[in-house]
Amino acid sequence: MPLSSKKWFQVLVGCILVFILIWLLSLTSFIFDPILKYVGAVALPVIGAGILYYLTLPLLHFFERIKIKRTPAILLIFLVLLGIFTLITMYIAPIAKNQFDNLIHNIPVMVDWAQDLITYFQDNQTIIPDEVNEAIDHFTDNLQDYAQNAVNSIFGFIGQLITIIMSVVLIPFFLFFMLKDGEKLIPFVTQIFSKGKSKNIHRLLTRVNYVLSSFIQGQLLVSFFVGVALFIGYIIIGLNYSLTLALFGLLMNVIPFVGPFIAVAPALIVGAFQDPMMIIWVSLVMLIVQQIESNLISPNVMGRALSLHPLTVITVILAAGSIAGFIGILFAVPFYAVVKTIIVHFYETYRGSKDGDEYLI
Repeated sequence: MPLSSKKWFQVLVGCILVFILIWLLSLTSFIFDPILKYVGAVALPVIGAGILYYLTLPLLHFFERIKIKRTPAILLIFLVLLGIFTLITMYIAPIAKNQFDNLIHNIPVMVDWAQDLITYFQDNQTIIPDEVNEAIDHFTDNLQDYAQNAVNSIFGFIGQLITIIMSVVLIPFFLFFMLKDGEKLIPFVTQIFSKGKSKNIHRLLTRVNYVLSSFIQGQLLVSFFVGVALFIGYIIIGLNYSLTLALFGLLMNVIPFVGPFIAVAPALIVGAFQDPMMIIWVSLVMLIVQQIESNLISPNVMGRALSLHPLTVITVILAAGSIAGFIGILFAVPFYAVVKTIIVHFYETYRGSKDGDEYLI
């Protein structure tokens, strides 16, 4: 058998060609800079409109089932979105802003309380080595600076948020055309291929679309439930800043598996400052909510569409966070799910061709 027919040799040549292609792309990166800038400019409205597209698509199908034509149905969807936005702006946002302002105002008091607690603990213990005490002293001496930096980071994020408002304005326009012509995308892409390949590409894009819709619709619905349940639980136990902390929990729960642990941290800190016993109550609320979510809500809303192992998800989130920060954490799981779907599809196609089926790709 000639060397070129051996599988290991073909894999080696393929890897070498890939590295050569990457090297050539790095040498000609200046050619792609304008394209990358253009992609960066339209990324936010496209992603935002894409998320809203998957969220509102079931509502569009419902309107069409009751004999409402597509364009009037899209206008009705925009009215629903406008009503939700108005409700949030008029009733929820002012309360959340007031609680957030009070929380920011009380951070110095909370920091002083934490410093006093740590100092009392150090003065009344004999077990911790001096080196550890010195590290604790250094941390407590700079605790106010750490808290201020955290606050500045929050306001820095708000400043960045203001700078992208113009991009957000474009989201309704992208959403309108996605709802109007989104279902034509897959046939448009597949028509440039031959008949056999067209069927295979259609099947691949359909699977990718299913994975994205399952994740976006499922994860956001689950996060909404968690936010509402946390708010009810925090109100019952009398936790301060309940709405702000529940909204934070709603946002963080968008991150699979890791999000709930991030969500509970501020609530525990506020609870400890309010009343040490509140730590137990906050933990109990989070435990009950997560048990309901993981055992009842998620299986029925998301099912097993993604088929992702929790350890894999955590690893992907950690890697994406170190590479792209918070944005990487948000998009790591759907990106990985799409890549996995593509790889599995091509592998199944390859196995089908090896078993004697028509070679499609």
